[in-house]
Amino acid sequence: MCGITALFNLKQQTPELRKKALSMSKKIRHRGPDWSGIYCGKTAILCHERLSIVDPQSGGQPLFSPDRKQILAVNGEIYNHRQIREQYTGRYDFQTGSDCEVILALYRDKGIHFLEDLNGIFAFALYDEEQDDFLIARDPIGVIPLYIGHDKDGILYLASELKALEGFCDEYEPFLPGHYYCGKEGKMTRWYTRDWMDYSNVKDNYTHDACNATKVTDCGNSYPIQVEAVRDALEAAVRRQLMSDVPYGVLLSGGLDSSVISAIARKFAAHRIETNGQSTAWWPQLHSFAVGLKGAPDLAKAKEVADYIGTVHHEINYTIQEGLDAVRDVIYYIETYDVTTVRASTPMYLLARVIKSMGIKMVLSGEGADEVFGGYLYFHKAPDALAFHEETVRKLSKLYLYDCLRANKSLSAWGVEGRVPFLDKEFLDVAMRLNPAVKMCPGKTIEKKIIRDAFANLLPESVVWRQKEQFSDGVGYSWIDTLKDITSQAVSDEQMAHASERFPINPPMNKEEYYYRSIFEEYFPSDSAARSVPSVPSVACSTAEALAWDTSFKGQNEPSGRAVNGIHEDAYRKTKI
Repeated sequence: MCGITALFNLKQQTPELRKKALSMSKKIRHRGPDWSGIYCGKTAILCHERLSIVDPQSGGQPLFSPDRKQILAVNGEIYNHRQIREQYTGRYDFQTGSDCEVILALYRDKGIHFLEDLNGIFAFALYDEEQDDFLIARDPIGVIPLYIGHDKDGILYLASELKALEGFCDEYEPFLPGHYYCGKEGKMTRWYTRDWMDYSNVKDNYTHDACNATKVTDCGNSYPIQVEAVRDALEAAVRRQLMSDVPYGVLLSGGLDSSVISAIARKFAAHRIETNGQSTAWWPQLHSFAVGLKGAPDLAKAKEVADYIGTVHHEINYTIQEGLDAVRDVIYYIETYDVTTVRASTPMYLLARVIKSMGIKMVLSGEGADEVFGGYLYFHKAPDALAFHEETVRKLSKLYLYDCLRANKSLSAWGVEGRVPFLDKEFLDVAMRLNPAVKMCPGKTIEKKIIRDAFANLLPESVVWRQKEQFSDGVGYSWIDTLKDITSQAVSDEQMAHASERFPINPPMNKEEYYYRSIFEEYFPSDSAARSVPSVPSVACSTAEALAWDTSFKGQNEPSGRAVNGIHEDAYRKTKI
């Protein structure tokens, strides 16, 4: 995971602007501790903080076209770069082995309309010195963070994290996922659109390209074929994302999603992906990592999975006090006051430090499965397939504000890259085109059943059929309970009564949010920072729209899965963990 900053629309280059750009870039050096690079020319400055994963020797950035007329700074990974390179054999003179350099080749060939050619996670800034124009773009779901701003002089600012913009420009906001910004057009434009975003296009589907028919009724016993399609597509996504020239591992919580990703990664880990499996992997032992309080629900299951699939497993225990001590730093790095995100980011932040200390620079995780397959427990309350599908689309559209932000920034705080196969572009086109009725989990039908059926042969039965635990619950229920108690004591009733006066933008809805918001404001006092964070009622990580699904949700605002009474096995029963 790297960090980029950029300034565009400069009237002239000055030493002061170069110094400003370097100061901005230094704020996010934790994202890329391996090397720093800068380009200054005509009306643009591009800076890059590098975490070297692919081509550590020659892939430094910014990258240049062969004639040095186009300059590129990228944070991300292009998983299909080898296929794109083959397409340009004899047509483009690649200067490095970097996976990101294919962006320059595509731009030279197709102008700004090449983003659909990419399979990867990315945020980039490309400056065309010849045209004195620029192109900014972000990946479809927003796995890689990006923010855009401006000042009164008309300079456009860009950065991987808002701390690189806070105090340096007048206003900024998140750069929207699946969008691009072309300098000459002067606006943000959506490039990523899919038919599955509209329920009417999937309600009668079987699954994409799984058989010659398009209707469920035309495919006979269709469910097994859908299971096979999901299995094949996810295995292909994991295999793509194993490309690495440095040691990597897997995050293994013991829940279904991370266990599936870990098992698939273990299946391919022995051979090097870059040679299509023809050579032995440089690091054939796959390491897995789990974090939690002593005796946490996740830890025993994580070890069971690790023993079953054969990873070198590392269980990291933290104490509640260690977690509390880290909260202030966590909020600085993850740049949010959202309650769910802070709760879950803290153990992930602590885990990332241990991962980095062991020489691991990249990990795969199970992020995204709950959004794609309706895995959160409140999905049990979905009234019909239409509501279910529309909620999955909404959840995917907001991931960049929540789970993607958490996973990326918690890990990048220590210079570790996270990859998310469940959000792979090609896998999404298979999974989101499934008939939504297949994903539903009415009543006591277990959530994400199609994933469980697809990978039942790779995992212990007790894990395959384990109920969903949200990460912040699974690390130990006492973690959330203590946070609620501590913050309740730290924030007075009088402070809450005047919350909207102190925080007129997104006033805190409870004492825990007030506590996090107070810390956030110390680091990021601007109105732009406050507006960059969502603040809406939620039950068990639902969107606000889904609160209408069940009368018991009315008036609730609790992100824990235990808030879904009648579904979660332990609800809010106190435990010692």
